[in-house]
Amino acid sequence: MGQETVKRGAGGALPTTRTRASILPRGRQQIQRTFNNIKITLLCGFVTILVLRGYIGLNLGTSDADAVNQHLIEETNRLLAEIRSDRDDDDQDENNPNYNTTTAAATTTYALGPKISNWDHQRKIWLRRNPEFPTHLNGKPRTLLVTGSPPNPCDNAIGDHYLLKSIKNKIDYCRLHGIEIVYNMAHLDKELAGYWAKLPLIRRLMLSHPEVEWIWWMDSDALFTDMVFELPLDKYDGYNMVIHGYPDLLFEQKSWIAVNTGSFLFRNCQWSLDLLDAWAPMGPKGPIREEAGKVLTANLKGRPAFEADDQSALIYLLLLKKNGWMKKVFLENSYYLHGYWAGLVDRYEEMIEKYHPGLGDERWPFVTHFVGCKPCGSYGDYPVERCLSSMERAFNFADNQISLIFDGQCARAADCSAIADHSDCFHERSTQVIRPELWKFNWTLLQSVIKHQ
Repeated sequence: MGQETVKRGAGGALPTTRTRASILPRGRQQIQRTFNNIKITLLCGFVTILVLRGYIGLNLGTSDADAVNQHLIEETNRLLAEIRSDRDDDDQDENNPNYNTTTAAATTTYALGPKISNWDHQRKIWLRRNPEFPTHLNGKPRTLLVTGSPPNPCDNAIGDHYLLKSIKNKIDYCRLHGIEIVYNMAHLDKELAGYWAKLPLIRRLMLSHPEVEWIWWMDSDALFTDMVFELPLDKYDGYNMVIHGYPDLLFEQKSWIAVNTGSFLFRNCQWSLDLLDAWAPMGPKGPIREEAGKVLTANLKGRPAFEADDQSALIYLLLLKKNGWMKKVFLENSYYLHGYWAGLVDRYEEMIEKYHPGLGDERWPFVTHFVGCKPCGSYGDYPVERCLSSMERAFNFADNQISLIFDGQCARAADCSAIADHSDCFHERSTQVIRPELWKFNWTLLQSVIKHQ
């Protein structure tokens, strides 16, 4: 690849562009490489003739032989010169100290794909032509939950086990509430790996599923822990993005944790595509992401020094153009679209004794998000044992609710004392269990709450 030069504007602007000596379309680059290969083949042929002539001789006079040699030398030099002149800058060694980017003639900004400027109109036409794909089902906006994990196995086997539990938890919730779900394991854009992988995925799903009204992203380390609570989507009429956050942390403190991108919703519309286009250029791996991280750390309170992440970049973007983007962003904090796990998992028994599902807030958190645990990775901000035991509790807390809904006989049985000891009543659990006798509601009530929501 060609050497990249990160450009930073005045006032600490985020670097989002790369400079190259020449920028060519991908198709033209491929054609030029093909011609170069042909030229190299011809050159090898001429060299072969020279070698053969030296061994077997040609029936030519001295002057004729010299002329042939001279012609071959000239042709060889000409081909080599053409090959060098046609060489694609992407093929140059980025570690070559002689490669000078100061003579660059073009500057490009990273993009998720071709610019789309009339998506609302295109989507409207498509929906009119395809009435069998309505945007609302049973009176509710059609919603697609999107989640995923890296394409490779986890660094440890237990990580894969908890990824399985995580997707089981999400499938259970979606089945109860009529939500479609997509689980992705592919890198759609090699430039946007890690935190940023969700952006190209969300964009592609928006464009390929115009019938979907809301795209709901959720990290693999986030679990539903209130299986009854339902998103109040009518509340968000006039808004195009819903994200857990606090206005004072965002606008007064400019905190890097003012919002959380582990669970958020995008409306399928032109505005959302525009925001993705503005968001993505901060994320290409390498110098751009590293330099952008320095700018984010300098501008956001409490942010450690590391490469640019999608959450910090979104906060920076919202602050930079508050009067633009924020008009369509709903900062939700009346329930836990994102609930920080450390203050929740040890209170589940208290919640069961005092409250009931369907609240979604601190009394019975809608989503418990294991920020900093990294169950699939080899490192994290918390001890592995604490993270895994807490994730087990959260999974069981949610799965017990599913069991109460679908196995009413056990929920009414007086002798179901410990879930792990009664596989005939409930699915088997591990040692971290929630005792069913503490539940203050029965399965019939739980079913009726879901049915009438």
